[in-house]
Amino acid sequence: MIISSNFDSGNIEVLDASNPQRVLLAMRPDLNSYHFQWFHFKVEGLTPGQRYGFSLSNAGESAYNHAWTGYNAVASYDHRTWFRVPSRFEDGALDFAIEPSEAQVWFAYFEPYSRARHDWLIEQALNQAGAELFATGNSIEGRGIQLLRVSRNPQAQRKIWIIAQQHPGEHMAEWFMEGVIEHLQRRDDAELNALLQQADLYLVPNMNPDGAVRGHLRTNAAGQDLNRAWQAASASESPEVLFVQQQMRQVGVDLFLDIHGDEEIPHVFTAGCEGNPGYSPRLAQLEEEFRSRLVGIGAEFQTEFGYKRDEPGQANTTLACNGVGMEFDCLSFTIEMPFKDHDDNPNPLTGWSGKRSKRLARDVLRVVAAMVGGLR
Repeated sequence: MIISSNFDSGNIEVLDASNPQRVLLAMRPDLNSYHFQWFHFKVEGLTPGQRYGFSLSNAGESAYNHAWTGYNAVASYDHRTWFRVPSRFEDGALDFAIEPSEAQVWFAYFEPYSRARHDWLIEQALNQAGAELFATGNSIEGRGIQLLRVSRNPQAQRKIWIIAQQHPGEHMAEWFMEGVIEHLQRRDDAELNALLQQADLYLVPNMNPDGAVRGHLRTNAAGQDLNRAWQAASASESPEVLFVQQQMRQVGVDLFLDIHGDEEIPHVFTAGCEGNPGYSPRLAQLEEEFRSRLVGIGAEFQTEFGYKRDEPGQANTTLACNGVGMEFDCLSFTIEMPFKDHDDNPNPLTGWSGKRSKRLARDVLRVVAAMVGGLR
């Protein structure tokens, strides 16, 4: 049996592989940070039909150690089709086992979104979805941060921004962005065409490529949580955020969506700006309309479960959602998808998945299309 993780977004350390019934493993912390929770590794040399067990021995020390309860790891034989493996969190370790039907299998915290697929997605956006490469920034390690613009009407007044994967382990966020770009290829969609007559879309499919490639959970190569850098972005610690802020200030923002995944809560939900200084009845009404419309069209979304709402004036404005919402006085949301499942509509085979993330993106665009005329 050979266990490896020396590939894009790979993360595992082998502690003891002497017992194939319970191989002891550990997740590697983010570079320059104590955060860890993401794992992604390949196991080769298996005998089909034989049982193999794996134990993430440091799960109890991870960043969100309460999140393992009710969580099931994902696995794939071809790195394309992923399924859930029953998992158990006990005595500080996450244990799962498989009787493989193939000689090799991959395991991960969530269905990974590779840098190669990211490059393909950018090509799709440019060649099939009518996007242009509006600007490119650079990560600390020199990887490109592509800002795409979709503009089909020179007289369009509204500027809609969607960014994803500030937290690199939240791969569902770039699956969501693939759903956005895939939907933009539908030139016969009346709702979408009406939206693009009124608004330009600004899309950043991956804010944190260094962290994603390195197999980080939360931070960039400097150990910076990008979603805590929106009041003090710097060229040395958070150039990814600084680049996007500079572009926003150049063109303006009328709606901002920051796409994330949540480790603990098995639901899709939003977090808004109710704690921001200057939060107004106009913004409150827009937030309520956005949520109500998503529920109304039957999206995999709900409003009962989520984060505790901020008290007035008590928002953490270092978060992108709050920082952008405050600076541009606009409707601004964090959209959270689960690592587990959307318990209102459970799927034991896949849990929440890349496919469901893409479908949510299409539903979100429908809501944005319905609301664009009333954003200001």
